Amino acid sequence: MHTSVDTSPANDGPLTFLESVESYIDQAFKHLYLPEGLAERIKACNSTYTVRFGVRLRGRMYSFTGWRSVHSEHVEPAKGGIRYDPSANAEEVEALAALMSLKCALVDVPFGGSKGALCIDPRAWDVHELERITRRFTQELAKRNLISPGRNVPAPDVGTGEREMAWMADEYKRTGPSDIVNANACVTGKPLSSGGIAGRTEATGRGVQYAIQCYLRDKRQTGVNGKRDLSQITIAVQGFGNVGYHAAKFLSEENRAKIVCIIERDGYLWNGDGLDVEAVKQHQLASGSILGFAGALSHLDKELGLSVQCDILIPAAMEAAITCANSSTLKAALIVEAANGPITSDAEPMLKELGITVLPDLFVNAGGVIVSYFEWVKNLTHIPFGLMERRRRERRNMQITSAMEAMTGNSFPADMRDEFLEGGGEIELVRSGLEDIMTVAYDRMASVLESRPELGDFRTAAYYLALNRIAEAYKAIGI
Repeated sequence: MHTSVDTSPANDGPLTFLESVESYIDQAFKHLYLPEGLAERIKACNSTYTVRFGVRLRGRMYSFTGWRSVHSEHVEPAKGGIRYDPSANAEEVEALAALMSLKCALVDVPFGGSKGALCIDPRAWDVHELERITRRFTQELAKRNLISPGRNVPAPDVGTGEREMAWMADEYKRTGPSDIVNANACVTGKPLSSGGIAGRTEATGRGVQYAIQCYLRDKRQTGVNGKRDLSQITIAVQGFGNVGYHAAKFLSEENRAKIVCIIERDGYLWNGDGLDVEAVKQHQLASGSILGFAGALSHLDKELGLSVQCDILIPAAMEAAITCANSSTLKAALIVEAANGPITSDAEPMLKELGITVLPDLFVNAGGVIVSYFEWVKNLTHIPFGLMERRRRERRNMQITSAMEAMTGNSFPADMRDEFLEGGGEIELVRSGLEDIMTVAYDRMASVLESRPELGDFRTAAYYLALNRIAEAYKAIGI
């Protein structure tokens, strides 16, 4: 018997993050015909572990609570970030783990989905204290096999970064793993000096840029308000952390898009002629806030920032930024989900009625896990990207240049020569691989939407593809 099952929860109030993700899953299941029971198996997280541990700090014992959720192990290792956030909870971690499973399946990266969190405000602790807490958390994860190159591979998320990943990798090695040679692959997002990869920090923001470029190149779409040239497009960015900053930086500096609005937790900046993104970031680092930047108008009401006039809105902060309460005020023609779950499922129909197109998080913010995959492969092979080919490519390009000059009698243009002769370092290869995977994923998503218009939108198409891939993997292993 084949069936599609609606297992959505009954809830008369606002949807939780997990319920919102499950609602999107249910919507896609309506278009899939699966063996009875498989839908429920795919939808539910395999396991969620709660760890509680103590660390002696400041002359007393402090207790901390953390979680690691494994949504799917249809492919191993499971992959997903660890966030440090005082509002973190087990249900949020399960929702994020589910999104990781779907994201990896959509972009065809061979990982299952996992996620972790520690209920902590990292700003409340000194660096040496945060290191001790992180190392104790790593010990607890290692005891349960929730950090391992072949089983479960964490990465940075909200409140964590290269520094925390370096601590975790070092502590994992101290636990005495059997495969010490490959131990560096136990986490990704590490500093270059600790086995990281060039381009990982910028990866999610770079992926946002590639996602928008894919959409604008797609002749099946009409562009954004009829425009396909980013230099003619205005953009508002909500969230000016790692992802929002890099997305805004690349889009403004490389594509000449106008970043007219930047929204943060304490307000927003507006400049209709476009903001100097790097200058805003330096102001934020110096003052602790984007507000007060001399090159823009500062406003205290962050909610109004979401409703400014712009062509593209990029929510790059936390989940549930766009809800039934504010969706009717949005004026953007395209929403590009750089954050996880920034639009609640009950608000999406309202956006459709307004004619707003949404590029979903499963696709848009996959850059982080894609480049994490590259880093994981680099750690397992112990060979830097480009090492075996760079000089050969440079010699070949030199031969091509010399042949062209001999045939034409003209010198190769000086402004192009150096770039053409460059054999490609790790950063160029990482960006090339990222762009290729993002482009293929977009084409797959847009093509299934074209061939199956009943799916209705990019999100349902993305979920349909991801769930179908996971279902096929389960069936292949006899589940």
